[in-house]
Amino acid sequence: MSKRRSKRRFHPWRFLFKFFLVLTILCAAGLVASFAYVGLYDMPVLNTNVLTGDTSTVLMDTNENVIARLGSDERLPVKIKQVPQLVKDAFLAIEDIRFYQHHGVDLRAIIRAAWVNISGGELREGGSTITQQLIKISYLTPDRTFERKIQEIILSVQLERKYTKDEIFEMYLNRVYLGAGAYGIQSAAKIYFSKDINQLTLAETALLAGLPQAPSSYSPVQNPSAALERRNMVLDKMLKYNIIDEANYQMAKSEEVKLHYTPPKQTYDYPFFVDYVTDQLIDKYGEASVYKGGLTVYVTIDRELQKIAEAAMSNKNNYPSTVIASNGTAQPQGAAVFLDPHTGYIKAIVGGRQHTQARQLNRATQMWRQPGSTFKPIIAYGPAVEYKNMKPSTIVYDKPTTYGNWSPSNDDGIFRGAVSLRTALAKSINMVAVELLHEVSISQAKKFAVSLGIESLDEHDAGLGIALGGLHKGVTPLELAGAYGAFANQGVLVEPTAILKVKRPDGSVLEEDKPASRRVMKQTTAETMTDMLQSVVEKGTATAAAMERPVAGKTGTTDDNKDIWFVGYTPELLGAVWIGYDTPKAMPHAYGGTYPARMWKQVVSKALDGVAVARFPGTRAQDTVYVPKTTDDSVSDESEDKNTDNETTFDDTLLIPPAGETGKNDKKNNKDDNKDNNKHQPPVVKIEPDTPAEQNGDKGEETKEQTTPIEPILNKDTGANTGQEGD
Repeated sequence: MSKRRSKRRFHPWRFLFKFFLVLTILCAAGLVASFAYVGLYDMPVLNTNVLTGDTSTVLMDTNENVIARLGSDERLPVKIKQVPQLVKDAFLAIEDIRFYQHHGVDLRAIIRAAWVNISGGELREGGSTITQQLIKISYLTPDRTFERKIQEIILSVQLERKYTKDEIFEMYLNRVYLGAGAYGIQSAAKIYFSKDINQLTLAETALLAGLPQAPSSYSPVQNPSAALERRNMVLDKMLKYNIIDEANYQMAKSEEVKLHYTPPKQTYDYPFFVDYVTDQLIDKYGEASVYKGGLTVYVTIDRELQKIAEAAMSNKNNYPSTVIASNGTAQPQGAAVFLDPHTGYIKAIVGGRQHTQARQLNRATQMWRQPGSTFKPIIAYGPAVEYKNMKPSTIVYDKPTTYGNWSPSNDDGIFRGAVSLRTALAKSINMVAVELLHEVSISQAKKFAVSLGIESLDEHDAGLGIALGGLHKGVTPLELAGAYGAFANQGVLVEPTAILKVKRPDGSVLEEDKPASRRVMKQTTAETMTDMLQSVVEKGTATAAAMERPVAGKTGTTDDNKDIWFVGYTPELLGAVWIGYDTPKAMPHAYGGTYPARMWKQVVSKALDGVAVARFPGTRAQDTVYVPKTTDDSVSDESEDKNTDNETTFDDTLLIPPAGETGKNDKKNNKDDNKDNNKHQPPVVKIEPDTPAEQNGDKGEETKEQTTPIEPILNKDTGANTGQEGD
């Protein structure tokens, strides 16, 4: 009798379960392998010098000259045996109570921190060990990514195998950043309390131990209430872990925070440029990495140009009458940015007349002000040339016009009739700028401005007043300089940059910047704008900036002369200069074509001394500009005061100087040589070829629009948005 082989029954669900189990295991293995690869790729190598040596960040120029060291002056290292037990216990209680039990990574602490943060509804604890924190501040960026976390874990385990616990703790206590420029516990004790660490009270010790998580947020100098709350949290932990008893706990908790604050040294070379770079680095990598990470940073500074700009900005003769404010700052203030428009490299930044403390207000990059007529090329003339194919010789009309309920006018009440586009820009005629914006449309013109890097425009900038620089927020000198860079670089915008490369202590490249560039307008548009902007300097509102080389630029003066500007460029260099009170205040008889234009010329002429004269690309249009000529030759002191730039007479002069005469100005265009008369204004004149016309007698550099607050057209959120222009 044959045996029947029993058949195994097929179970589809069992098969699917096994299949997906194997698939899950393979996926998990692949995921782990991927994470390991990502973590190991580009992972820094443990280096003893990084952990124990001078780890200040070094700023270097393109020739590898040291510009500054960030974090080198306030390091006071101590040996672990010199650190009082109470100080060590305080840091362990709040940062890593199981430091002497784990091997670099504490899974229990990670789980506990996650539970506390989730149950408490806020971030109260972190899961990183002291070893991980040391790795983070020594080698890694503060980015919260899988790659960085994997590298942190791997390096922490390696570190624990190479050094003893006491050695790791000593390195941590000497490297941890505790705010206010203090690196390490001894430095912090000196800066905050003017004490050595063995003199600290329990309350003072707890306050310092609470700083590593967020030195700025818990700063007892800047945020005393937050610092007090954090200190008490440290005391709570010390009581919980039986480090202190109830009596000492209550005594320390009732103790007031009494600082004997001694800020670190504040003076250093090229301060505003260094501050700007420092702020950018901290935004990317965090304070600990910048001040204690041993980075090498290559920057774009031109040291000589920076010194020249600083000297010009601090010279009181370059300002209207100076007063000293209650906070000790000289007023009015100033700011300037100079850059290479072809590379985007920032060559000099000066954010004020004096620098008194580290990372103080930088008016060149952190203060937004009304740009006045310097905005006209960006919002009106540039778009008109780009989208409407206008040329320097295009005839436009300076005439009474009503837009909705708004009837803008020139400050002197004169409308000059038909003028060329070049004339309108050279003399900064308000009515023409408003009409150009109206023809192009506000939406299209704003897109053009944004493409030039003007990021401060918002939904409030919706009225025609923006044609005259009346903006809701305003612009910074750096922002304005960057936008003009597109005109200077034949329509290609290169984003301004100050940082070229960042290296880790082991020499690996952490960051290498290549400034982003993009075409934002046609080449012909940029060349046309540069052509017309040269006329502004040759015979318009900015003759004070003229030199023995081609110069293009635009002046700007806001309502009541509260902000005065000049933005100009040569084929080699571009700069923006602003002057005004920190709290806007009228500056009578001060205009963009006076103090800012003269300061710009001082800086650029010295910077380009010995540099061969170059010409702007493109061919200048052969059109003629006519400016009205007054009939009364008498001059009064009042007219001199009102004409501080170049509101002088000239006939039907071709605005392209003859060969060899570039930059030479008729003395009649210089107020110091010949006073003007604007007491008698000419009638409306129609400009015709070969017919001399009169120069206008504008107040200051340009005509100024009335500031009637008509809501349908103007932006009522700020009184500046009427475009109140008078340069």
